[in-house]
Amino acid sequence: MSPATKTNKLSWLQGEILNLLRQQLPNGRVLPKCSIQTSNGVKVADAVWASPEFFARHGLANPYPEAREIVVEVLSPSNGLAEMEEKKELYFARGAREFWVCGEDGGMLFYNNHARIGRSALAPDFPVRVELPA
Repeated sequence: MSPATKTNKLSWLQGEILNLLRQQLPNGRVLPKCSIQTSNGVKVADAVWASPEFFARHGLANPYPEAREIVVEVLSPSNGLAEMEEKKELYFARGAREFWVCGEDGGMLFYNNHARIGRSALAPDFPVRVELPA
């Protein structure tokens, strides 16, 4: 698979995650490629969902001084589960309520600040697999 194909596949997954979040949690906002200040510098999450209360506190701050309620990362050949584990801890330390990881195959892993969970508590109807085009 060429690098452009891999990039488009990851972009597709990010877009689908954002669309699904928007559908399931319409009272908040979804953002792609969103910066978060952490104790290990600024990290840029692939997708996030934030409540109106979050935006009332922080508006368009850059980077955001705290993590949004849901932070999502999409795995790629250049970042693995070890990097996701580090980011998970950094985002939870900054107030994230859930951290999700999407595999290259669309499979989703959900975490709260205590452990891996089977489904999201904030978006319980979010699928455990994001569908890719045929």
